Parts: sequence; structure tokens; C-alpha cells
Amino acid sequence: MAIVRSVVDAPAPVGALTIGVTPAGLALVAFGRHPEAVERAAERLGEPVADAEGGAVAEQFAEYLAGTRRAFDVPLDWSLTSGSQRVVLQTLYDTVPYGATVTYGELAARSGLGKAHTAARGVGSIMGSNPLPVVVPCHRVLGSDSLGGFGGGRATKEWLLALEGVLTPALDFG
Repeated sequence: MAIVRSVVDAPAPVGALTIGVTPAGLALVAFGRHPEAVERAAERLGEPVADAEGGAVAEQFAEYLAGTRRAFDVPLDWSLTSGSQRVVLQTLYDTVPYGATVTYGELAARSGLGKAHTAARGVGSIMGSNPLPVVVPCHRVLGSDSLGGFGGGRATKEWLLALEGVLTPALDFG
């Protein structure tokens, strides 16, 4: 078996998404053209890498980024997650749909981590290590008084939230 690597072109400010798909499902999404991210994931999983164009996963990303898809229905391979990281990311995936948001603290409570400031900070750290951004929608997790951080950058987080109708679109993301 192998992890199949491909790149999905995306509108600015996203630019591109590098994806890695195992036989079990989508395992990795990286912002930008970063084939080495899939290589690192493959090494961690003990799998070789194969390159491919398109496919069902890439097609669903293209539809989502064009605003014609609201939910991904590709299988997910959670093997790059573990422990509380997996619990929090699966809770996010299961409970925060397209067009909705949640705060770090709310997600901590939903995930069973508690409501303490340290639990919210832990969720922030988990969002930063999310191997499946966009599909496991860490862009929908906000600070209690701000947008919070995002691995794809603030402009990308704003763009994704505007795509989903959470924020008013800006005239220029450049």
C-alpha cells in the first residue's frame, strides 16, 4: 500500500492544498505545495508515497472551495492522530458543521477536557497540530474574543469563514 499524494489548486489566499490519501482514507492536508509533508507522514506510517492527479478527494476539495459543497463525505484515516488530539478533532468533526463556529473553551468542554483556561489552550495546541485541516474544520474554532490562530494563516481562516457565511467577505484578500 502507499500514501497517494496530490495537490489541489485553490483560490487566493489558500493557493494550494497538498493531500495524502491512504487506503483507509484522507490522512493529511497541508496548506501550500508541500510534497515533503506527505513524505513525512508516509515515513511515520511506514508507507511509500505515490503521486496521483485528482481523484474523488481532490474533486471534493475543488467543490468545497468553489462553494458548491458543504460537507466532505470521503473516509478519513485518523492514524496520524492519537489520544486527546484524536478525541478533540473527532468531536470538532462531528459537532461543528459548515457555517457554525465554536470557541476553544466550548470545544474543550464538548471533548471532555473541561472548561479551564488550560483546557482551552490545549485545544488551541491541538488545532495547530491538526493533520486534516479544512475537512476537520479547525478554521471554525475561534477565541472567546478573537478569530484565534490558524496554521494556514489569518487570511486563509477569514476566507474559509467567509466562504461558509460566518464572516462578511472582504473585497481583497491580497
